[in-house]
Order: sequence, then C-alpha cells, then structure tokens
Amino acid sequence: MHTETLPLISIVIPAKNEGNNVRSTLVSLLQNKTRYPVEIIVVDDGSTDNCCHFLTTEQNTFPVKLITTQGIGAAPARNLGAEHAKGEYLIFCDAHLTFEPYWIDRLMELILNRTADAIAPAIGSINEPHKVGYGQTLDQRLGVVWNPHPQRPVPIAIIPGGCFVIPKSIFLDIGGFDRGFQVWGFEDIEISIKLWLFGNRCYVHPNVKILHLFRNLHPYTVTHTHVYYNMLRMAYSHFNEARIAACKKLILHTDANEIEREVLEYGAAAQRVRYYARRKYDDDWLFRQFRIPF
Repeated sequence: MHTETLPLISIVIPAKNEGNNVRSTLVSLLQNKTRYPVEIIVVDDGSTDNCCHFLTTEQNTFPVKLITTQGIGAAPARNLGAEHAKGEYLIFCDAHLTFEPYWIDRLMELILNRTADAIAPAIGSINEPHKVGYGQTLDQRLGVVWNPHPQRPVPIAIIPGGCFVIPKSIFLDIGGFDRGFQVWGFEDIEISIKLWLFGNRCYVHPNVKILHLFRNLHPYTVTHTHVYYNMLRMAYSHFNEARIAACKKLILHTDANEIEREVLEYGAAAQRVRYYARRKYDDDWLFRQFRIPF
C-alpha cells in the first residue's frame, strides 16, 4: 500500500493533571516514525495544573488539536475526542506513554487484514520495562489480570484503554465508551465486553510494545462510589441477573441499593434492552470463552 493511499489515523489522548507527562508523551509520539498520516487530539479534561497549557503556545512544535472541558470524566473525554476525529481509525492513548518506531503500522496490519476489530500492543512499565502485560482478563472479583506472553497475536478478554486501535466505524456503531459513566473506572472493561458481545474481536499484538506510567494514586479525585456506579451500570447493561447480584455483593464502603437506584434512574435498564436486542453473544459465552471465574 502506497503512503498516499494510507488512511488517516486519529490519536485521542485524554489528560487531567498530568504534569509533564503530556509533553513527554507527545515528544515520544512525534519522534517515532510511521508511514501513516496522523492527527493528534488532546482532551484536557478540566486540569488544574496547566499540563496542557504549552499546547497553546508551542503549536509549531506540537501540531495538536486541543479540546478543553470542565471535567466530564474519562469515558466522556474519550468520546468527545472521537467526535472531533477526522480519521478512519482511532487510537486511544493515555497521556503517560512512550512509543517505539512503526508501532502504529504494525498494529494497523491486523486491523486492515481483518484479523482483529480492536487491537492493543503489549504494555510495559516505564519504571520497570521488563514487566510487560499482553492484554487483560478478569478475576473472580472483576479485577483486571494481565495476560502472559503469547507467541502470536491472540484474542483477549479485555483490551487496555491505555492504548488500542479501533476503526472509527466500529467505535461509533457500538456507541463508544459508555456515555453514562462517572469520573473513572471500568471504561476498558465495559467497552471490551460490548465489543465481544456485539460480535467484534479484541486482540493483542505481542510484538509491538509501548511503555506506560503505572501510578498508585490518581492525580484527581476518584471515589469508591464512582467506581461502583460504573461497575453496576456495566452489569445492568451486559450481565444476567445472577451476575448483577454478584456485582452488588462486591460493593463495600457504601450503600449498594442507593447506587443501584442511581444506576437505574440514569437509564441503565433502557440501555440493557437496547444492548440485549443487538448482541450476538451473551455474557455466559464470553465468560466461558476466556474462563473468567465470575
């Protein structure tokens, strides 16, 4: 495929209180070669540390489309970036990554040859690069577990939201990230489940690696209630009654019934009906497929 016929890639980077990470991520992104035309969209989601301010004064160095919000949350910020994207393909990236040459090109091969409908690279730690995960699965409490090294590109239950490629047409078809999610939590898990249940395939490419800054604390406030709300909204959207009940039992430190009332008040039951009507597989199939003990 000649370079002039390659499709435009839109890279969407949400950021909130990232300090110098936005700059270092963009430097790495711009320095590593790709044959593809690329547009970069940064969504500054209500940062209070001016982490994206340099993008307004150094536009020649950083050719980036900057969108600012008042703090809408991780899932809505990603959706907003996608809405402004002109590319046929979307790459969602965290604002604390480093890249390698032609990482985009090698991931796109598996999208263009229709091996995968969404694909992630291997993800290592910036501070401990020898520690690498190859996509994720879930444990008995819906916690994410990194997969071991496969010998070739393989299906994965959960595609890490820190870096993955998806055709924009598929992203829009499934409705993007859940539009009712709060602040942070379960975005990656929900969109992966939705992709699989709607008949799409999530893969990891073990021979493409990016590095990610893993942190013990968020640079903004995330409460138990935010995370539990998102988990239960996801459950009502995709899970059978037994799994919804199991999710409620995971809720600690707050009133599960109150969270459930709020989830239902904001449309989860109607979303459940819509999703059930169009899905190709059910959650039993997915959990068997990846041997998820939940």
